[in-house]
Formats: sequence, structure tokens, C-alpha cells
Amino acid sequence: MTRCSLKSMFSIAAFALAVQAQASEAAKPAPYQGDAAKGREIATTVCVACHGADGNSPTAANPKLAGQHAGYLFKQMKNFKADANGKSERVNAIMNGMIAPYTEEQMKDLAAYFSSQKQVGGAAKNRETLELGKKLYRAGNAGKGLPACAACHGPTGAGLPVQFPRIAGQYQEYTEAQLKAFRNSERANDPNKMMQMVAIKMTDAEVRAIADYIAGLH
Repeated sequence: MTRCSLKSMFSIAAFALAVQAQASEAAKPAPYQGDAAKGREIATTVCVACHGADGNSPTAANPKLAGQHAGYLFKQMKNFKADANGKSERVNAIMNGMIAPYTEEQMKDLAAYFSSQKQVGGAAKNRETLELGKKLYRAGNAGKGLPACAACHGPTGAGLPVQFPRIAGQYQEYTEAQLKAFRNSERANDPNKMMQMVAIKMTDAEVRAIADYIAGLH
């Protein structure tokens, strides 16, 4: 057999394996993306009291979910749900109990619904700290190794799907509470302790200024 024939046979075999691999991949079921219509049924009967029917929470203690990235919402719900040992990655007395009965499919349905809704924007309230909040959000503080929030969440607070949440327009009170929870390690479901390392470098005044500035982003 000639070298040319051997080379041809190897090429055909490699091509056949590639086609087989592609066919095998195509045969796999597509990951469940969530059904917004099914999510709406749960949201408007169960979640409505705390987060509003469309994900625009009526109170500042509870976050706005409308317009949030579906992947991020799903991750948070999974983190609230207890594992086989009864432990959850994110601890909240109310949410741990609320999410307990739902399957991953139902959580994806909820994520799909809330992400499809339009957030009602907020506004910065404290003019005296607006410039400080703006400076820290956009540029951070190199002197103490505080990175700019915009580096991960974007200049308008839109975030990036899955990795970084949308924070624009979120209640100042809620954002402030979460930053302090990260700083005190009361919340620790951030990948590689990223937010904990950021928040620990911030004073109460800086936390409040940034949270207020974020509330006014659109």
C-alpha cells in the first residue's frame, strides 16, 4: 500500500470520527432554558408578596428581580436551596424555606420569567455623596487596592450574564446590606471570594455612597 493511500485512509477515518462526534453531540438534549409562562404562575402567586408580580419589589429590603440575568437568578436560587446535608451555600431564613419545594426546572422557569420583565429604575438620593459614589464606581481607589465596580458590572451597571449581575437601579438599602454582608462574610456565595475581597476594603461611608450611586444607574 502506498504512502498516499495510507494518508488517504487516515484522513477518511479522522473525518468519520469527527462526523460521529458531531452526531453524538447533536443527539444530546438541549439544556432546559426555562419557561417564562410557567415561571409567571409561580411568581404571581408565591413571589409576589416580597418581589412584586413583575419582579419590581415594593419594598427596599427585598431586591428587584426584574431584568436580572436568568443565569444569575438561577444560581442564587440554587445557592438558597439546601443540599442533601441540609446546608445551603447562601443563608437567608426566608428564602431558604421559600425555595425548598422547587425543582431546578421550576427555578429556571422563575429565572426566565423575571429576566424577561422590565425593571422600574431608581434614583440616587444623596447629592452630597454622589461624586464619591461615582468616582469609586468608575475608578475605584488604587491607593488601597479597591477595584472599580464598573470593571465587572459595566459602566451602566448592566453586568454580564451569569458571571456578574445587573445592579443598576437596585434599591440603595438592599445593595448596601449585601455589600456589608459580603464584608462580614455573612454572605459567601461569590466565586473565589471576589466580592468579599472587594467589600472588606470599603468603609461604611463608601458602601453607602456606592450603593446610592448604583440606585441611580440606568
